[in-house]
Amino acid sequence: MKVSCAHFHPFPLSHFLTSTDYDVVVIGGALSGAATALVLLRERPDLRLLIIEKSSALKRRVGEATVEVSAYFLTRVLGLTQHLNEHHLVKQGLRFWFANARSRDLSQCSEIGGGYLARVPSFQVDRGVLDEEVLRRACAAGARLLRPAAVLSVELNPGGAQKLRIQDGESSRMISARWVIDASGVAATLARSHGWWRPNTEHSTTAVWARWRGVKDWDSYELSQRYPQWARACYGMRNTATNHLIGDGWWAWCIPLKGGDVSVGAVFDERLVSWPKEGSVGERLKEFLCSHPAGREIMRDAEFIEGDVHLRRNLPYYSAVFAGNGFALVGDAAAFLDPFYSPGMDWITFTGMAAVDLVLAERKGEAIDALIAKHNRDFTVSYSRWFEAVYKDKYEYMGDYELMRLAFLLDLGLYYLGIAAQPYRRGDVALRETVFSTKPSRPFFHLMRFYNARLARMARSRRARGVWGRKNDCHRFLFRGFTFARSDFVPILKALAGWAALEMREGWRTWFGGKRKVATFPLPAMRPVRSET
Repeated sequence: MKVSCAHFHPFPLSHFLTSTDYDVVVIGGALSGAATALVLLRERPDLRLLIIEKSSALKRRVGEATVEVSAYFLTRVLGLTQHLNEHHLVKQGLRFWFANARSRDLSQCSEIGGGYLARVPSFQVDRGVLDEEVLRRACAAGARLLRPAAVLSVELNPGGAQKLRIQDGESSRMISARWVIDASGVAATLARSHGWWRPNTEHSTTAVWARWRGVKDWDSYELSQRYPQWARACYGMRNTATNHLIGDGWWAWCIPLKGGDVSVGAVFDERLVSWPKEGSVGERLKEFLCSHPAGREIMRDAEFIEGDVHLRRNLPYYSAVFAGNGFALVGDAAAFLDPFYSPGMDWITFTGMAAVDLVLAERKGEAIDALIAKHNRDFTVSYSRWFEAVYKDKYEYMGDYELMRLAFLLDLGLYYLGIAAQPYRRGDVALRETVFSTKPSRPFFHLMRFYNARLARMARSRRARGVWGRKNDCHRFLFRGFTFARSDFVPILKALAGWAALEMREGWRTWFGGKRKVATFPLPAMRPVRSET
């Protein structure tokens, strides 16, 4: 799909730049940059805003599953509801598939997921299509678009004119702007060029992914006939959920896209998993996925799309600086944590809205030094606490059905009541409060960090005792789904009680230290399927 700003695209930069001065220059025209530009121009249509995009057409990328906060942003802030319903798929929550040595096929994999359809909107999106649509709307709102073009360098002048050297075809030139919004994604133009970029060395993860054709439909007639009891257990739809294959130290996503292609990829902790070394990246990915019974069933006849296979090491990073008097970093240009639970578009939402506030405050003549200091402090704290509360050492236990079931109920329940519900209850103002940075959120941060660390500790103990993954076969937990009702605090209380019981039953073994050990022991014979509520 072509952006309908073509009257800017075919001409060199000099054709439409009557002045080198802009109010705002956005580096990157994908979702984070285009969305920030669109919100800015809705608030201030008189802004002279230029978007510089390096590609002639935006391609598919990861970050294809929205969650509830980003769905609110896309629908009620950006106004994309009709586009999302027509060109993308409604997401049916999260679903997890576990296996051990006794799991012979899909029906014997332990399952966690919704028993019914989701009750709060979210979507599975083709990012190439979505990003181009948001970019088109930003141009329609008044943004100028230069593509394909590259930003060669940025000279920052606090409180003054920021200077950018741009490569446009065979020529390069300087332009200036009061504000630069860096939405360059993992390229992280400002963070890398100014020495702010930092790797998160506490979380050594790698991702390998591709788009595929021929991935089996989880709700297909074939599977319903082969595994009738398994098919009847779920009253909703499995196929349009984000299905996760879960293993020891790794997980994989399966996200359907409109038109039939499916995004499938794996993320693993390099300290816990050895990646296959023979064959092409796509062949190794398929081999890895087919080691899981559910993956073997779904991916048996799948073929990866040539040219759309990717590998990225050392996923997490952050910038030591998020904003200054004249610039702001948004989306992946600011930081990246982990794709598990699909937080990427939430991060785009929070960083984009915060950048808009800084620009608008300056345009109104407000003193912004204190606002910038708060912006940097809040996002630094948010990244650190988000990591410690949700992701640190999670790969130690995420492959164990029993431990992950508790973590999932607590993680999702607290997300729904503490974060996702806020914009629906209070409006857009809630999108300006970074996660875990406010005083009321501190007790929840400490709670989540504590149970996350305890579950990781128990997983290590289970490995040492040879009982890790003991319930990874023939168990099924299909819940009704969370809402924003206060009564949905009850499942959280039940999960907390389950955690307390687990501590008394086996957690005491790790209360007073102990070294990490890894051991492998044979598992007992298979049991009948057991459904849990």
